[in-house]
Amino acid sequence: MAQNPKTYTVHFLESLTLLGANKWNGLTGIENPFTRYEFLHELERTGCTSKTSGWQPFHVAVYAGSEASVLSDQPIAVMPLYLKTNSWGEYVFDWSWANAYQSHGLDYYPKLVTAAPFTPSQGKRIFVAAGHEQRAVTEVIIKNVQEKAKSMRVSSWHVLFPDPDQHEQLSALGLMPRIATQFHWFNKGYESFDHFLEALNSRKRKSIRKERRNVQEQGFQFKVTEGADISEAQWADFYLFYQSTYLVRGMQGYLKSSFFRGVAESMPEQIFMINAELEGNTIAAALFFKNTDKLFGRYWGCRADYQFLHFETCYYQGQDYAIANGIKSFDSGAQGEHKIPRGFEPIET
Repeated sequence: MAQNPKTYTVHFLESLTLLGANKWNGLTGIENPFTRYEFLHELERTGCTSKTSGWQPFHVAVYAGSEASVLSDQPIAVMPLYLKTNSWGEYVFDWSWANAYQSHGLDYYPKLVTAAPFTPSQGKRIFVAAGHEQRAVTEVIIKNVQEKAKSMRVSSWHVLFPDPDQHEQLSALGLMPRIATQFHWFNKGYESFDHFLEALNSRKRKSIRKERRNVQEQGFQFKVTEGADISEAQWADFYLFYQSTYLVRGMQGYLKSSFFRGVAESMPEQIFMINAELEGNTIAAALFFKNTDKLFGRYWGCRADYQFLHFETCYYQGQDYAIANGIKSFDSGAQGEHKIPRGFEPIET
């Protein structure tokens, strides 16, 4: 029977370290790589989420009863939350909302954002301990966040990429839904890449085979390295490539080299890298995250542009990996209607 205490205490925390890994992961679990303590803590530790970056941690911890100590008591619910002074790294593109506020003489920033920072991937955002009623605790969180937003003169609160169940619940509790589309690939029991191709129409099959053959004929070879085995040289090349994808647009990458090395050390079982090599030189790299059922394509970069190399490294190699390891689905990131001819399917987020 679900517990429903008469009173709750809600704390807003400026760092996950106030809770620690055991308390946070005890509620979130570690299956989702982007909401576990290690991922979020490395973002904080390396300054990727900070007041300076516009992602100031302001996490929610809920306790049963009228008195609770953050340091000594175990929360019955947690939710990642950030005080944002920009919209960078959210992948929801609300610039038009900010412009509308400005045109009416209003401040859009700061705003509050519940999200896995820099990660456009669906997942749970509110984590409630077993034995406690999800809806009741969620209502408490909504009430307290709204009151905090008002007292801080914050324009709004955004919950980004919640899973379908929480999306439905938050909508039912009065939050305004915002619908977007991503493109995911689903492993329908495929025994090989050719088996997957058999499920596509002839036009898609022919196109994919042509692209893969083109990359092979250019002489590329691919190496898959699990997180604990990624070398310093591989990380150095990867980070150079990662930054290059932003530099061509006149930007700096959101994430620091120390962040990537930190998560590789603290959660190596959920990371692997694919390197594209040509004549013994590393030309491109893609970094993936994973759990038991899902593959997440997250970061990519290259030393030079080669035809179809991005599709091979980021999509086809990922599909190969998922098939070989029995992973059920593949989230390749935000946007991308060009993914449909390559076997991905549109889903609402």
